[in-house]
Amino acid sequence: MPEITAIWCFILLTHSSMISNPFPAQIHSMQIGPYSLFPPAFLAPMAGVSDRPFRRLCRRLGAGLAVSEMVSADVRLWDSRKTRLRLDHAGEPEPRSVQILGADPRAMAEAARLNVERGAQIIDINMGCPAKKVCGALAGAALLRDETLVGRILEAVVGAVPVPVTLKIRTGWDLSHRNGVAIARIAEQTGVRALAVHGRTRACGYGGPVDYATIRAIKQRVDIPVIANGDIDSPAKARRVLDDTGADAVMIGRAARGRPWIFHEIAHYLMTGDRLLAPAPKEIGRWVLEHLESLHAFYGETAGVRIARKHLAWYSQPWRDGAAFRARVNRAEQGREQLALTRDFFERLANEERLAA
Repeated sequence: MPEITAIWCFILLTHSSMISNPFPAQIHSMQIGPYSLFPPAFLAPMAGVSDRPFRRLCRRLGAGLAVSEMVSADVRLWDSRKTRLRLDHAGEPEPRSVQILGADPRAMAEAARLNVERGAQIIDINMGCPAKKVCGALAGAALLRDETLVGRILEAVVGAVPVPVTLKIRTGWDLSHRNGVAIARIAEQTGVRALAVHGRTRACGYGGPVDYATIRAIKQRVDIPVIANGDIDSPAKARRVLDDTGADAVMIGRAARGRPWIFHEIAHYLMTGDRLLAPAPKEIGRWVLEHLESLHAFYGETAGVRIARKHLAWYSQPWRDGAAFRARVNRAEQGREQLALTRDFFERLANEERLAA
């Protein structure tokens, strides 16, 4: 999509607030099937976080792709309100990537087919979730212990749908069983079109150092695109991980919570070598209010207000008086009150910034 690349170049190169780096590096789009994804900085699927309102905001603020929250392959669960909302992709920019979770090849194939009928344009398979509940059902990262079953699931899903299939994994089950390279080769052989790798084992959870060396080894052994994931929390870190691993893109998870503009910052740095200054409170306030309004509309006022609280905790965490703001806004029960308190908080920050200038 050269026209999109050109637009991004114009937006990023004309931004006035930047810190110069004398060593700019080139950046390229990443291809998944017919989709050219730019910039190569993607939102990771996160249960309870990467819902439709957050995905849309991240895409608007620069993410080249935003993968949905995981959807169970057990279609008996699809009648719940929670799953129905996860299956709702109305108004999302293309391509719409939907992640499915399960351990039965036939059920996974059927779930993939039904999601494509509902508008999914990429099917992503979860073999990386470390949660005890998921692994206890022999799904998520637990599948890495059974390479034969991995192959059967991938073969079934790829054969069931006419859209690209991608896979998200970890480097292995534990430090004694790091079989990420073997899983990657199975993925390529069965027709998976791209692979996202979190650089930790299931046993590591989200703690300890990220094993970027295994991501590099995977990239060297397969020809499909590889997406590096794990502790990428700044533009400089994104550049370093891309250089160290040879990966085609990076995937951002926890670092995007409360900071969805990180994708814009990463794209700018990768394209120009310049680091943008942090956005002003006034600008952040606009994005936060937009996010809250989307949550209220998507979930309904009561649920939307409740779900928004965790996002407001992340948005306010870096700021002085953030704790006092959270204490007030968490007592709000109505959307109008939550919006008013949030607007007041960021307007006050903007006024303080003006006075200090």
